[in-house]
Amino acid sequence: MDARPDHLVKSARERIDAGDAYGAIHLLKELVAAGQAYADAHNLLGLALAMVGQRDEALGEFDVALKLNPRYVDAQLNRAVTLSDLGRGDDAARAFAEAQTLGAVDHTGFPAPAASQLANLHASLADAYLEAGGRAQAIEQLEAAAALRPEFVDLRYRLARLYLDEGRLEPARDELEAAIARRPKFVDAHVSLGMAHYLLKDLAGARGSWEHARTLAPDDVRVGAYLSLLQRVGG
Repeated sequence: MDARPDHLVKSARERIDAGDAYGAIHLLKELVAAGQAYADAHNLLGLALAMVGQRDEALGEFDVALKLNPRYVDAQLNRAVTLSDLGRGDDAARAFAEAQTLGAVDHTGFPAPAASQLANLHASLADAYLEAGGRAQAIEQLEAAAALRPEFVDLRYRLARLYLDEGRLEPARDELEAAIARRPKFVDAHVSLGMAHYLLKDLAGARGSWEHARTLAPDDVRVGAYLSLLQRVGG
């Protein structure tokens, strides 16, 4: 898959806004199949599935979104509506009540939905800085985003990649380990963590990360290439 996951999620959201639920489902299921779906992707997939009447499947996607981000107010609200549509009134009432709780002020000092929105705005600004050549400023924005929402694995992965590009290897390793702790099957994070270990001259750590990535994605050509590299250097 060539497009970045956040770009595909944006395209899927645009299709939902245009009423093309099936188009959104196609895009989002590609992300899920590739193991690149974040909470936003699962929430949008649930919304699209609900739009075409596949409510049980939609409910499962909202549950996955909430597992990835337990403070995801939109996913909880969408879950509540879907439960109501399925005739599960008591469950729907509990979900609505939970959504109200999630909307309270959290550790950031902001209401949870506002903190999430701010984190995403910082991430968008980071993209703008990168396009303008401002890598240092992009890192600052992603650091601010990750501080607001450390559970947003995609933000931490993007930050780690920039750290790697800047040669800031220990912070990159730490961010990747944190991302993997929250999402153990995140193949790209395992691959990047292997690279961080390799550059830190921790060849055993690199091999461990890349071997784990190979168990998750046996056909990933990057992993085979990196393991061959290790073999050549005696790691």
